[in-house]
Order: sequence, then structure tokens, then C-alpha cells
Amino acid sequence: MIFIKSFLIALSTYSIIPVPQFDWNEKNMKNAICFFPIVGILCGGVLFGWYAFCRTFDVSNFLFAVIAVCIPIIFTGGIHMDGYMDTVDALSSHQPRERKLEILKDSHCGAFSVIYCIIYLLLDIAFFYELFNKGNVTVVCPVFVLSRAMSVLYAVNMPNARKSGMLNAYTENTERKRVNASMAGTAIISAAVILFISPVSGAISVCFGLVFSFFYRRMVIKQFGGVTGDTAGFFLQVFELSCIAGTLIGALIK
Repeated sequence: MIFIKSFLIALSTYSIIPVPQFDWNEKNMKNAICFFPIVGILCGGVLFGWYAFCRTFDVSNFLFAVIAVCIPIIFTGGIHMDGYMDTVDALSSHQPRERKLEILKDSHCGAFSVIYCIIYLLLDIAFFYELFNKGNVTVVCPVFVLSRAMSVLYAVNMPNARKSGMLNAYTENTERKRVNASMAGTAIISAAVILFISPVSGAISVCFGLVFSFFYRRMVIKQFGGVTGDTAGFFLQVFELSCIAGTLIGALIK
């Protein structure tokens, strides 16, 4: 029953799926973050269904790409895009660390967050447009699982910049060994699926994601002193965009 409650807490936090609500107590939250990648399975499944529908009914490349970009944002309630926008706003301020952390908490939307959100969406649409032509969209579907497994690994094993907030609530009482083992296994399996679908595009996709992960770790320590819920959202969004870009490059050079 505890695992069911943990699963439903994760689903209610990171998706728009209506589920029963439970208290965020220590027992219920201990394993909740382990279920985060399941949201990625659902996002990837919906994307695959949309791709199959578009192939069957000859939907235009542009319409496919726009809806494909909207699927994970709508499905997750925009929680990760919100973190991305807050993080780029803080980074673009070039202020001291304390001020950057204040900007992350600020509910107002800065100009830089809007600018970089538009850039992100335009790139994402362009990548999906080309991938639809190349028939490599299925390579992207497991990326939503890989990004979440990697996000959990970083969130659990890096210092929290605030020692408070939603991310801290998910990570402070986790069974670290269990989380690391399950997320490492999930990451390996999802990466293997990506490589199985397309060895060339898949390998470049995973490599791009891992390279970004390396730079992300250095960036958040230097700029914020650790991770927050917003930087975790930033990580997930840019990791996925990096993998999609890598998938396209692989498709172009085959």
C-alpha cells in the first residue's frame, strides 16, 4: 500500500492525471521519486501514439511537430518548463548566487525566460519536423524515461541549494541506495532501448544527453551551490532537447 501511495503522489505531482491525494509524510515520500520515470513512459507512449496516427492518416509534418512538442508540456502540467524558464532567468541575470536563488523563487516571469522559452520551442518544433521526415521519432520516445532517471540521480546525489522546497521533500528521506539502484537500472534499460531502435541515432542521442549532464553538474554547483526543483526542471528540458538534437544528427548522417 505504501508503494501505491508513493506512486500516486509522484503521478499527481509530475503529471495532470487525476489520482487520489495522500499526505506527504515521511513514509509516503520515501520511495515516491522512484516512480518519476513512469511519467516518462506515459509521455513516450502518447508521443508514439500520435506519431502512428500521423503516419496512418498522412498528417502534415508541421502539425505533427507542434503537437509532439506540446504533448510532454501539457501532460506534465508545464512543471518542468516552468523550472527551465526560472533557471534561464536567474542565469541571465548575472547576479550573485543569493540573488539567483531569489529569482528562482520569484513568481514573476522575466524577459529572458520568455525569450529562451521561445527559442526552446522553436528548436524543438524544428527538430521534430525533420525527424518526422526521417522516420526516427520512435528513438525519442524512451528519452522521456532516460531524462527522468538521470534527473533523479542528480537530484538525490547532489547537494540541495536550499534544503527546502518540493525537490527537498522528495529527496531528504529517500532510501538513497534503493533510489540509485533503481534509477541507474532504469537509465541503462532506457538507453539500451534507444540504441536498439537505432544504433547510430541512438548512440549520438545518448551521448548528447550525457555531455549536457556533465556541464549541468558543474553549472548548478558554481551558479547555485546545488540543485533545486527549478534547476531539475531545467535539466530535464535541456537533456531531452539535447537527445532530440542528437537523434536528428544521427538521422542526417546515416
